[in-house]
Amino acid sequence: MKKSNRRRRTSYSPRLQVNESLADLISRHKTGEQLPPEPQLAQQLGVSRATLREAMRSFEERGQLVRRHGVGTFVASPPPVIETGLEVLESLHTLARRIGLEIHMGDAVIEEREATPNEAARLEVAPGSPVLSVARVMKAGSQPNEQPVAYLVDIVPTAYLRQQDLGETFNGSVLDLLIEHGRPALSHSRTDIMAEVAQGTLARHLHSRRGDVLLKLEAQLVAQDGQIVDYSLSYFVPGYMRFHVVRRVGGTNNHFQIPNLKESK
Repeated sequence: MKKSNRRRRTSYSPRLQVNESLADLISRHKTGEQLPPEPQLAQQLGVSRATLREAMRSFEERGQLVRRHGVGTFVASPPPVIETGLEVLESLHTLARRIGLEIHMGDAVIEEREATPNEAARLEVAPGSPVLSVARVMKAGSQPNEQPVAYLVDIVPTAYLRQQDLGETFNGSVLDLLIEHGRPALSHSRTDIMAEVAQGTLARHLHSRRGDVLLKLEAQLVAQDGQIVDYSLSYFVPGYMRFHVVRRVGGTNNHFQIPNLKESK
């Protein structure tokens, strides 16, 4: 009996299919070029006009498409992309300054409170320990064209950072503040990278459609004495962040040094 050489097809939702198809279509058009009319495009992609319209709205909110009523839909100028390796921990503000991208803090909730059971476990402290919670939306660009690019949450034991340390006009990075304080001396970050579906308040904060896929980084910042200084959750809108990792080939005895990919690393 002959084995079939056909690959098993992965089942995709219509929404995911049209998102991938639209992304590919946009990548093959130059800035300012017009896309086909909706009826033609929906037929070309094999989806309903309602599904196409919802997907196009998502790309429009990301700044990748521009709709001109009565005229058509055009490919927008690509937004600046923050690209970085994961070998060196740097704040979003530092990375943005490097490429000249203007970012600032939007909606923010800053408070001292008791740690939730999950936060206490991640920080390796007793349940109910006092922590400083800093949750905010980061926006890129200048008004009226600014766009939410990330939703960041930092949970820090008050032994390391208090609300008064942020001041009344805090618009920066918790990581940069901890580095500036110099106490405790920081060592490294343990980070998990995963996909997260935008839902509820997260979707509202980032102006995303429910079901859009976000890039999520969940991290624990570790001091040189082994204490967890910061537990953070970072959600990024696709199209604004690009991460890469330099990895050594296993099974070799060659000494390898991570190349200096960027001047500041």
